[in-house]
Amino acid sequence: MTLDELLHNPKALPTAPKVLADLIHSFEDPDVPVAHITRTLSADPVLSAKLLRLANSAYYKMSRSVATVDDAVRMLGFVTVRTLVISSGLVNGFKDVPPGLDLQRFWRYSLNTAVAARWIASRTGEDADLAFTIGLMHAIGLVIIHAGMPAQAQELDDDVGPYDPGRMQHEMRAFGFSFYDVGAGLAQRWKFPAVFTRTIREVPAPLQATPPDRLAAVIHLAAWRAQLNEAREAPDDIAGETPTGVAALFALEPGRLLEDMPPLAELSAGLEELIK
Repeated sequence: MTLDELLHNPKALPTAPKVLADLIHSFEDPDVPVAHITRTLSADPVLSAKLLRLANSAYYKMSRSVATVDDAVRMLGFVTVRTLVISSGLVNGFKDVPPGLDLQRFWRYSLNTAVAARWIASRTGEDADLAFTIGLMHAIGLVIIHAGMPAQAQELDDDVGPYDPGRMQHEMRAFGFSFYDVGAGLAQRWKFPAVFTRTIREVPAPLQATPPDRLAAVIHLAAWRAQLNEAREAPDDIAGETPTGVAALFALEPGRLLEDMPPLAELSAGLEELIK
């Protein structure tokens, strides 16, 4: 199966609620009225309810209860609400569990990448909310491959796990494309802003872009941190895979990055509702 065939296979792709499409378009208009966002969100009771549960979670530490969508938008801010709703829409877009892939574990890995990306971005001068959203979405191609090419995906899983740093190279040899290509293709198909498509595509090799893609580098480092969490390995055990060159773009040292970053469970505490 080619990449184009996979991206046109309705059984493989997540379904996007209409409110998600409306919010994606709002990326292009930073001055979109709050009332418009409130009306858009209120039209989808499932997403509205999830937004309110997230807004009232321990993660945001609101001084008072968030009772309405309008409250959520005004108290959290448009950018944060948009990030939460788009992330939630992505998580809930797959109605069936793809064969051979633990979907709950996949979203835990993705959330860990997202919170690590937000933490790194806030310390390197990049857009933290954008890093979070792209971090959550960066590996969605894995789910699409498992949904649209289950036999081939399971055969590859026997050789290299979905969260192994070498997964992309194995996919390139087996399929001629990687899950990053699939994720970038989905972002383009859903008409996300071009930064999504470009960043996801550059994540595996951000230093090869001209100039080096700083946002992709943030996601690259965050994914490495999340992969460590999945592998349950000490940093010394994967020394050959440590992204020293990418970290150097920000004058960081990977060992210090691991020491300074709080545990991923701490960074994501209160956001568990997002991946349910």
